[in-house]
Amino acid sequence: MDAADTIRQCIDEVTTQRQRCLDDPALDGAVRAVKQLQSRRFAGTYADLMDDPLYRQATRFFLEELYSPGDHSDRDAQFGRIAGTLQAVFPQAVVQTATDLALLHAQTERLDYAMGQAWLHLPATHAHAPSDAPRYVAAWRGVGERAARGQQLASVMKLGEDLTRFTRMPGLRMMLRMMRGPAQAAGLGALQHFLESGFDTFGQMARQRGAVEHFLATVHEREAALMQALFDGDPVACGTQLGATLGLAR
Repeated sequence: MDAADTIRQCIDEVTTQRQRCLDDPALDGAVRAVKQLQSRRFAGTYADLMDDPLYRQATRFFLEELYSPGDHSDRDAQFGRIAGTLQAVFPQAVVQTATDLALLHAQTERLDYAMGQAWLHLPATHAHAPSDAPRYVAAWRGVGERAARGQQLASVMKLGEDLTRFTRMPGLRMMLRMMRGPAQAAGLGALQHFLESGFDTFGQMARQRGAVEHFLATVHEREAALMQALFDGDPVACGTQLGATLGLAR
């Protein structure tokens, strides 16, 4: 299967998941609750990096582009429209990254959908409870999918590494800048924004020796530790820690 077919298949899968949620308001609310909690968790986990001028932009890029509960349907539609011409317009490295992003997006939606289904079958958080953290831990364990979670993290890391590599490709930034007008005219503004924002974010961080490596290693270490705790840690302790992390989000 070539890049265009893979991207279209991923977008079709995401669209189907979204429609199932729209057809079931309770499920839609559950999936939204899961996504919002995950976004707050990421913001809390990396509150220190948000406060660091060197890593603030990269952390926000990850939060808004990869961990955000926001609606990426415009970008999805654009990916679907441009899929057939990606290979003619972009270097192969960029085509592969677009394909990886589509695969990650589809995998994330599958996991979030499964979490939403599990969430619905768990008791609602009591009014006096400090957060939905215990319910999230129970939903996570109910879904399982340890291998898929590991692959999800590996895909996030690869995207960061690829964006860093792009900053070392001569002429790519100028090419992206020249595409800005045509991309907007073609209705591909969201895709263009992702590429330019990622390029500029990691390009700026790469000017500081070792900064990108430190950022990606920190994300990998913290996410891997969280996953291990969610799968194997004491559930009460894990819920307490997750609740504390949510309290750091802002």
